Amino acid sequence: MGTHIAVLSNPFAGKGRARSDAAVAVARLRDRGCEVHEFAGTSAAETAELAARALSAAPRALLVVGGDGTLAGILPALRDSSVPIALVPAGTGNDLARALGLARRNAADAADLALDGVVRHVDVGEVSSAGRTTPFLTVAALGFDAKVSDRTNRLRWPRGALRYYLAVLIEVVRLHPMRFTVGVDERTPAATVGTLVAVGNTSSYGGGMPICPTAAPDDGQLDVVHVAPIGRVRLLRLFPLLLHGRHLSRPEVTHRRARTVTVSAPGLVVYADGERIATDECTIGVRTRALSILVPATKARPRD
Repeated sequence: MGTHIAVLSNPFAGKGRARSDAAVAVARLRDRGCEVHEFAGTSAAETAELAARALSAAPRALLVVGGDGTLAGILPALRDSSVPIALVPAGTGNDLARALGLARRNAADAADLALDGVVRHVDVGEVSSAGRTTPFLTVAALGFDAKVSDRTNRLRWPRGALRYYLAVLIEVVRLHPMRFTVGVDERTPAATVGTLVAVGNTSSYGGGMPICPTAAPDDGQLDVVHVAPIGRVRLLRLFPLLLHGRHLSRPEVTHRRARTVTVSAPGLVVYADGERIATDECTIGVRTRALSILVPATKARPRD
């Protein structure tokens, strides 16, 4: 009997791309002699339940086929498991895969990591609001960028990163500053007016926009980027710098690192990993080295 690999897919991720990617991944693993057990959830709750069931059989690895939101949604099931995760990125943005150097366009190559990858221990962000704590893996967006995420989810065209950029242009037309109250670590929260606040465990969101370009997924800290109030024309001029991660030196941009961030604002919406997870106020923290994920040997950190 071959090596036992559990494959958990969200067939609706990436507008249905995950369904075909899962078939490719399973075929590759079986070609390599693995005993593959397949699980496919039709909702977030069912996917989390199936993850727990898959892990209870102690596979060599759990291969997750889906986007950042799919993986973030099963993190509670992973907390008490030593089974490492392999990821076949099949979502819309796949920003965690970008941060970890995973294959994003070849499901077979991504599936190979279930057998050939090395473990990298990465941090997990947590958003606490209204008595509930939600884990996330990439960037928590608050303000203009959260509204862009909201708009992106409502658009049906175009696909991929272009849909995010179109959402940016639409929300620029509706731009207005927000009155945030922000507290970093043990400092007293202070009122500030701004366009957006982004709190990053990794560098990018929206399919590759490096809003927190210096963030690392295993440094035990969050990168906090605040953009001061700016007009539509100035924001559009800033946008090309955002695309290339060269905005931190701009006078309207403030960057710091923290382990805990509290944010509140009238009408605040919080998005992370492409999902709407909080409103009005929240506390964002980080759990260090909380996820064991299989990566190519060249992307592993020596300390892991």
